Amino acid sequence: MARTLSAIAALLFWAAPAQAECSRTNYLDQRFTICEATAGHDLRLFLRDDDGQTYGSFATIDTALARDGKVLSFAMNGGMYHPDRAPVGLYIEDNTEAARLILSEGPGNFGLLPNGVFCIEETRLTIIESRAFALARPACRHATQSGPMLVIDGVYHPRFVEQSDSRLIRNGVGVSADGQRAVFVISDSAVNLWEFARFFRDHLGLSQALYIDGRVSRLHAPALGRSDWGLPLGPIIGKVVDAPSARQ
Repeated sequence: MARTLSAIAALLFWAAPAQAECSRTNYLDQRFTICEATAGHDLRLFLRDDDGQTYGSFATIDTALARDGKVLSFAMNGGMYHPDRAPVGLYIEDNTEAARLILSEGPGNFGLLPNGVFCIEETRLTIIESRAFALARPACRHATQSGPMLVIDGVYHPRFVEQSDSRLIRNGVGVSADGQRAVFVISDSAVNLWEFARFFRDHLGLSQALYIDGRVSRLHAPALGRSDWGLPLGPIIGKVVDAPSARQ
């Protein structure tokens, strides 16, 4: 009964107005949804609850946040993961490193070097190529490693093919040059990696962008009346705000 009531509460939160700036846009006949956060916002990674259970869904996180009068303003899957939903590559949550940085080339998109790390610091948001990150080791309050990099210093990943027929629903994140803004993007039509990188660089004007995932890409954007569902997720990234009742 308690779980049912918590789930109902989470659904009520979804129906309430959200503070996040999420919008839909078209670019060169392809559809995308974007959500933005700025440095200093309560942007977090989520993997396991206090009992060590994997959250797995946006609703479960909202239920947990509700106990503190909080709610997800927006969220999406936040990194690649193993079958047991443990993170692939570096994962830092609330200053605690739960998975190590991986620097070696490997199979799949994650191992298509260069890959990178999205890092949430106290006063800035950055995307850093993984080997450069290993040398600098910034003080990330939250961080997730993924790959490949989509855009590196304004240049597409060297392995991308413009005419590739590998088209999927994909999600990723880009950051502004001053580290004050992060733009989270999910494609609402199937795109290849080159096309996805083009959206970040040529439409959004971002010189650093990181691929998060495809196939399992999902977005929770209450302001748009959207909360994708499916099989349980691994890492989830989201912006946390006061629940509507807490703001009254």
